[in-house]
This record gives sequence, C-alpha cells and structure tokens, in this order.
Amino acid sequence: MELTKNIFFNTDKLVENTTVKISYVGTLFQNNSKEVTIHYGFGPNWDNVSDITMEKTELGFQAEINLLEGDTFNFCFHNENQIWDNNNGQNFSFKLEKVQNELIVLDDEPVSLGTARKLRRSYLWSKKVRLAVYKIITYLPKLISGNYKRKLTTDTSTTTTTETNN
Repeated sequence: MELTKNIFFNTDKLVENTTVKISYVGTLFQNNSKEVTIHYGFGPNWDNVSDITMEKTELGFQAEINLLEGDTFNFCFHNENQIWDNNNGQNFSFKLEKVQNELIVLDDEPVSLGTARKLRRSYLWSKKVRLAVYKIITYLPKLISGNYKRKLTTDTSTTTTTETNN
C-alpha cells in the first residue's frame, strides 16, 4: 500500500496492535544516505516515541514496526548526518484502525460448535451466490444473443468438431 509518495507499507490497512513493514525511498534514499532511522510515535502527542535504524535494500530503507494503540501513526526520517525528511515540517501521519473485537476469540469464552457451523454455512452460501451471479452475468447475454456454442460430439476419423447452437 502506498499512502504517500515514497513510503510503502506491506498491508492495506494500518491496524493498531499489529506489525507492519515500512519501506522508504524518499530523498534520503535518493541522496545515497548510508543509514536512515525512522523516528515515530502514536497519537497527537507522539506517545511511545521510538527510533529504529532501517535496513538498506535495493527497494529502499525498510523496517518492521509494532503499531501500538493510538489514533494515528506519526513518523519522520533522518540519516547519519542528522538531515531530516519530515514532510516539510508536518511529519508523516496516518490514521490507525482499531482491532475488530468481534473477530477475536478469547481463551475464556467457550466457542460452540454450532456457531462455527453457522459461520461456515453462511460463508459457503455467500460463495455460491457470488458464483451464480458471476455465471449469470457472464453467460446469460451469450445465451440471449445466440453466440453461445457448445461442443457436442467429436468425429475421430476427421478430427472436426460438430457445433450446435443452444
């Protein structure tokens, strides 16, 4: 996911209490810095501030970061000469999504087998409905226009196929 020019994440969403890999190919990478450090914190007050030295690769400087709780993930970069890339003084700031608690099974909650079966059954039905809609959208216009042909028999002596319209 590219959230801004020259910064990439390995996920579509930034979710608190998860790990994310960040890749940076901004001005410090383009100017051949030997070492780049990401300086980051969470929320409007930059809580839990940390610095991590990023690994230099062909794809840019990369680091894995544990996203803690907060409304935003704020960060900036600096190199070994203390030259900063801080988004023109505004820092980079991205909204963090909350963990969806309804999908988490806690150890102290008993999980009934019936609930799991209902979830599986509803998932299978949703797949069947999507497949049926896809087939209708794909093949119904061909059937109506008469452009749908189906192989019925193959003559092995002449290796030609006889086709008929349905």
